[in-house]
Amino acid sequence: MGNSRPLALVTGASSGIGATFARHLAAEGYDLVLVARRAERLRELAGELNARHGIHAEALPADLTRDDDVSQIASLLATSPDLALLVNNAGFGSRGYLFEVDPSAQADMHRLHVLATVRLTQAAVGGMVERDHGAIINVSSVAGFIQGPGNISYCATKTWMNSFTEGLAMELASLRSAVVVQALCPGYTYSEFHDVMGADRGEIPRSLWLHADFVVAESLKGLRTRKLFVIPGWRYRALVRIMALMPRGLLQVAARRVRKPRDKMKSA
Repeated sequence: MGNSRPLALVTGASSGIGATFARHLAAEGYDLVLVARRAERLRELAGELNARHGIHAEALPADLTRDDDVSQIASLLATSPDLALLVNNAGFGSRGYLFEVDPSAQADMHRLHVLATVRLTQAAVGGMVERDHGAIINVSSVAGFIQGPGNISYCATKTWMNSFTEGLAMELASLRSAVVVQALCPGYTYSEFHDVMGADRGEIPRSLWLHADFVVAESLKGLRTRKLFVIPGWRYRALVRIMALMPRGLLQVAARRVRKPRDKMKSA
């Protein structure tokens, strides 16, 4: 970018948690690269942040289920000397039994949550390690701590993301690197995520819904203290602790009773 401001790249930045990350980071003085499929939304957000905060925000439309688009973003990350933060936020949810849902959408979920996360993280972390500075936030979910009918690919990919982030943290620690990584694991969050998926918010108690501003603020606070797993909200932190203590069989029984599979899946 040619200036002294740190650069952050945020995927899935056109709405929800991604757009909220962009707004918080712009307010903190980051230049931004905003990545998502919806070009017009990205341009509007970039214009808003440029005008409000006097930073440089660039809209970079891309579909991270496509190899060529992932390669383009990876090349940018690998060659940006000011890169200070990567937020792997792009994702979507599923509803329905595995044998009923669209196979191509299932494949896209794994490409987005797993393959794109690996590729972009690998592209970013090399330069960060060399500079001994930087951070990567992988937006996971409390679903990464449990499995249940009607949502198995989403839970599995978020479980993978938690494990991947923890493994990367171990590698960085073994190098005595100052680079920080975090798995952000929110629960139900007000955004378009559940609307596009076709979920009925009325099925979930209001006390379990989080606001994206709170989720992002908790993430950035955790980043400053080098916290590996950030689970916003005391209810969700308590839930994860309880699940960790439950016998696996009992946890599976509970998940089968709570989960309500649906007969369709829509991407966000």
